[in-house]
Amino acid sequence: MKGIVYLEDGTVFEGNGFGKLGTEVGEIVFNTSMTGYQEILTDPSYAGQIVNMTYPLIGNYGVNSVENQSNRVYAKGFVVKNVSENPSNYMNEMTLDEMLKKMNIVGIYGVDTRSITKKIRNAGVMKCVISNEIFEISKLKEIIDSTEIVDRYVSEVSTKEILHIAGTGYKVAVMDFGIKNDIIENLKARNFDITIFPYDTDYKKVLSINPDGLFLSNGPGDPKSIPNAVKNVAKLLKCLPTFGICLGHQIIALAIGGNTYKMKYGHRGGNHGIYDIERDKAYITAQNHGYAVDEASILDKNMVITHRNLNDGTVEGMKSTELPIFSVQFHPEGAPGPTDTTILFEQFEENIKRSKLQDDSCLEKVAY
Repeated sequence: MKGIVYLEDGTVFEGNGFGKLGTEVGEIVFNTSMTGYQEILTDPSYAGQIVNMTYPLIGNYGVNSVENQSNRVYAKGFVVKNVSENPSNYMNEMTLDEMLKKMNIVGIYGVDTRSITKKIRNAGVMKCVISNEIFEISKLKEIIDSTEIVDRYVSEVSTKEILHIAGTGYKVAVMDFGIKNDIIENLKARNFDITIFPYDTDYKKVLSINPDGLFLSNGPGDPKSIPNAVKNVAKLLKCLPTFGICLGHQIIALAIGGNTYKMKYGHRGGNHGIYDIERDKAYITAQNHGYAVDEASILDKNMVITHRNLNDGTVEGMKSTELPIFSVQFHPEGAPGPTDTTILFEQFEENIKRSKLQDDSCLEKVAY
């Protein structure tokens, strides 16, 4: 069947359709990963977005039930150059086309994804409509013009109830803004006793379990879209050793009085270089974000920069000089991508250990 990609600026790309028969509108972004399409599609951080893959061959090793980062696909649509109909891998359980049909996701293939990527790099992210059922440009324009993208994605992807994963180690409260399964697996690997809270849980409810540490997860969209969560985190930072990843990193910046901004086209892929200032070492990392921390806004908030992006110099990590708080913009858990920086989970555990040795009554620091 036919397929079409119509960008907000009027650019049209004609190709073929796969997956669900339908039409979707979202913010189009590009991902530079060579593998990991299944993890990308099921990453809640992509909620509301249409993902354009730069690597030309997608679906060649199929889909399995192990690699999912959540229980569904949160991306609004998927755009690829070539899609494999005959995947080859010992773990393969279904084709990418079958997965998209099962998850009700519209897919487009046979278009120039590199050209789409160049368009986004030059003009920035923009609204896009993809369809494998409607091909009249006037109708597509009407759809995109009449659709307003409202950033309420965190409320859609966060858990709706408190979840507990028993462990023998320190008790960690996890604020779920759209957490990936591999992050949970890394926390479990340290034997943490994990309690996962909905994103808007009041800080008093979080403190009621008497946690030893606080973890702030990744998630979709603008951190300024969830101001109440930022206020609750600001309270919790006063007394709990805290580790934030991606959206969690940005929320820490807002919670301490800093600022964030929307990037032109963001960082998405499994091959982004960062510089670890403290270790004097470079790493290749997995990233997925469209917002960044404003460096100037946090320098007078007792924060220091710990990591920088090697392409554009943006803030990739920071830590407090007074409290056991640190965060990174990249994804140390990978999925997909390198896992060379999983040592950060060990750093979180060490911070908790030191905090308990030095001050076992930190909850008193929070004003009720």
